[in-house]
Amino acid sequence: MAEKKALIVLAPAAELGAGSSIEKLLKKGAQFANFAAGDVIDAAVAPETVTALQPQDVAAAIEGGVALGLIDLGNADTAALDAALATIVDAADRKTVIAVVAKGALVLQGSGINTKAGAVARAACAKDIVPTLAYITDFPITTECCGAILYQALKSPNMKLDETTKLKEALIRMEGALARDNREPWDKHDCA
Repeated sequence: MAEKKALIVLAPAAELGAGSSIEKLLKKGAQFANFAAGDVIDAAVAPETVTALQPQDVAAAIEGGVALGLIDLGNADTAALDAALATIVDAADRKTVIAVVAKGALVLQGSGINTKAGAVARAACAKDIVPTLAYITDFPITTECCGAILYQALKSPNMKLDETTKLKEALIRMEGALARDNREPWDKHDCA
């Protein structure tokens, strides 16, 4: 079961226009207006890593621990995208990152994404989505994956380094406590 989850919503015919869910997405996400469309998945990930979903299936998939969910809305218009996003965003938990591909734009929102990024001037393309999501959520990619990580959308461009540093510091603290034969916080509970 994947701890972190990624969802890709494809709506290439829809504009990022009016709609409460679209506005909420744009308010808390990073938007790349200079976006070159194309095949998002291509050969970047193994087919068994990607789970095709419908908007109504997202909640169950997230609860089930989907690593990478793909919601293809086909030729949906702005209103259909807004309705689908209402369901998808509501189902997403705090460990989920969502990538929405619309007509000429890409929006990233969720875990690891800078909520104050707003409009990002950097150009992005479809091949950049999978490496960025894989960097954030740790799902496996293939050797055919080519694209750039969109660091401008992240809370910290050194996110993995920060996580590794925290783990090393915690390990040092635990080793120190064991060396002193001090089992705190384990001594506080009889279950350990």
